[in-house]
Amino acid sequence: MCDYSLHLVASRPAKVGDKLVATDFVKSITGGFAAVGEPDVAVCLLPGTELAFEENVQYQRAFSLFGRACVDHKVGRFRRVNMNDPNLHHDALEFPNGQIVMVTRLVAGQRATVLQLPASTRDHGGGKESVQVSSAGRIEA
Repeated sequence: MCDYSLHLVASRPAKVGDKLVATDFVKSITGGFAAVGEPDVAVCLLPGTELAFEENVQYQRAFSLFGRACVDHKVGRFRRVNMNDPNLHHDALEFPNGQIVMVTRLVAGQRATVLQLPASTRDHGGGKESVQVSSAGRIEA
């Protein structure tokens, strides 16, 4: 639900209609989503949760050496990737064009609304959710 690096941060599950902001948490080395007005509480998303951003999504390129990039979409679906490697981040957003952006790379301050939660909360660990994602955001077989 929330990436391993957020285990020291207070958290709660997402609800439909939640207003979220991409955040760099103080007690963590990573970022995630917080509810607007609750900057110290991580909002955890289930795979399949759909988000609508106010603007096209911006993210930091690999290692922040090459600046920011933009996804030409405002709607994305949360998913888990790299599940076969416990030392990598797993939280990601997939956009309609197939591009995957790790949540840890989102530019802080971007706002989104939870449009819908997944239809089922059963096991989301198999199938397409267990793909590897390269540092460039491409799916690897």
